[in-house]
Amino acid sequence: MIYLDNAATEGSKPHCVRSAVAASLKACANPGRSGHRLSLAHAERVLSCRDLLSDVFDGYGFERCVFTRSCTEALNIALLGVLEEGDHVVATTLEHNSVLRPLQYLAERGVITYDVVPLTDGKLRPETIAAYVKHKTKLVCVTSASNVIGVSCDLAAVKRLLPEHVLLLVDGAQGAGHFPISMKRSGIDLLALAGHKGLHAMQIGALLFSERVNPRPLIFGGTGSESVNLSMPSFYPDRLESGTLSYPAICSLFEGLLLVKSGEKNRLRALTEELAAKVSELRAFEIFSPPNACGIFSFRHRSMPSEEIAALLSDRFDIAVRGGLHCAPLAHRALGTLQGGLVRASFSIYQGMHEANALADALRKIET
Repeated sequence: MIYLDNAATEGSKPHCVRSAVAASLKACANPGRSGHRLSLAHAERVLSCRDLLSDVFDGYGFERCVFTRSCTEALNIALLGVLEEGDHVVATTLEHNSVLRPLQYLAERGVITYDVVPLTDGKLRPETIAAYVKHKTKLVCVTSASNVIGVSCDLAAVKRLLPEHVLLLVDGAQGAGHFPISMKRSGIDLLALAGHKGLHAMQIGALLFSERVNPRPLIFGGTGSESVNLSMPSFYPDRLESGTLSYPAICSLFEGLLLVKSGEKNRLRALTEELAAKVSELRAFEIFSPPNACGIFSFRHRSMPSEEIAALLSDRFDIAVRGGLHCAPLAHRALGTLQGGLVRASFSIYQGMHEANALADALRKIET
């Protein structure tokens, strides 16, 4: 199979990541929960991964790097753990449901209000985002890159236009690993990450946050610290990490971050540009993604639903893509694709024109 669903989960992990996971399963203790040598060694590896996370994303130290089950959980902590009654939030039309649904949940209960920033000429404009900020605005949510069409926004420019008291939350699920994200230089207060996409890891998430925020825990339980206290610890990361951490997933993330830090080459912008040139020759298809570093190439057939095209690509050509709304309904509404959705082909940095040509050839045969 030609796997072109990397925006959902990177399909093939690098050898160093697979080796790290295999090694972690040969001697798998609970990191930091016990005093024996193996548990302590695992705890040191976990700490090393926190340090590396802070280093790669220009964060605020290991204690403000929290591991989560997923990027969705990280975003829920960032929103439900920070927002309070009476707060106003600004989000964008390109946000994933992992942002929109927690906001809607809080709004339906009368806790917060929120506004959604529209696209301007198909783009997110920092000045448009800033124009939606009100006196009660506490938080602005901006995706690092759209999971539908791959476009990104100048995060530092957004931050420069915000009042000092407004926090900036970035959903890094798609952008992280594909292009540099610096929390300090861009003024990011909360950065949610997905390990299993551009960071080459297993399914794991992380939340990095600045000293301007102190998120409340959403999950309560054992932390291995202050066990006599029935309340959660007051210090991070323990305050937000109840239960046993996934040591194999953390080992995979550590290796993936090392690859990102090494400056691995990303040719996905050129790849998506070349693919667009080929598919644009096919009159039956309409392209929605500009060239982008995330490797996202979204398109639709002018008469067939996206999920039907995705099924044809899978059944007839053994090419895995994703059709539908990609958990981002407001983005599709803005693009005019809410009815029928889009087909999203998404490439990893380890793929190239061989896979792109296979997709273009398959679409040519579907057209005829």
